[in-house]
Amino acid sequence: MSALDRFRLDGRIALVTGASSGLGEHFAAVLAEAGARVALAARRVDKLRPLAERIAAAAGEARVLALDVTDAASVRACLDELASWGAPDILVNNAGVTITRPLLEQTEEDFDQVLDTNLKGAWLVATETARRMVAARRGGSIVNVASILGERAAGGVAPYAISKSAVIQASKAMALELARHRIRVNALLPGYVVTDLNREFLQSEAGDKLRQRIPSRRFVELADLDGPLLLLASEAGAAMTGTTVAVDSGHLVSSL
Repeated sequence: MSALDRFRLDGRIALVTGASSGLGEHFAAVLAEAGARVALAARRVDKLRPLAERIAAAAGEARVLALDVTDAASVRACLDELASWGAPDILVNNAGVTITRPLLEQTEEDFDQVLDTNLKGAWLVATETARRMVAARRGGSIVNVASILGERAAGGVAPYAISKSAVIQASKAMALELARHRIRVNALLPGYVVTDLNREFLQSEAGDKLRQRIPSRRFVELADLDGPLLLLASEAGAAMTGTTVAVDSGHLVSSL
């Protein structure tokens, strides 16, 4: 197998949570292009169908699944439905939310909503998927999507930063216990990524001030995440588990 062949995912089954928009939508398309059969999961399946159609039009294979990551019964039902394909070989645990509000204005409900989705949801999906992987005895790869805010702080997003820091540590704990089953668990830490949702802000004066604080003076583009994602999901990263991979244009090493 050549070095490039190790990045291919032909015949693999990939489950992507939060696939209806943003990073999840992009990740699903990248995995499909690499040859994986992709299960697109989100609470609203109607938002997933256009992506499934685009993947099919490009000679890929995709299906849509309803999933509320905060509900253990929904997680089990989603994976039961996917069982007609088989157990996932790859999980991209991407579903997440944030609430931007000063710390002293954050409510208990804010905290619960963010932590339930970003941390509890990631935990529920990863552990249930891992059970299916263990039963299938093929090993697998779990990519938990965290954030550089799991390693550095920023104002107004305390629950989000707390949740992503916990996801990083959860990835390490999972990696330790699942290694004996040939299941790798790693955390992907995007920096500020340009998407349709934030493009206007990042191109504003305030966004430009943020960009100037990044050592490379550039934000992350969606395509910058493709290589790191495929590395963690494929045989190219066979010896990587319990790691954090930051894709942030150097933001984490910015001067204090």
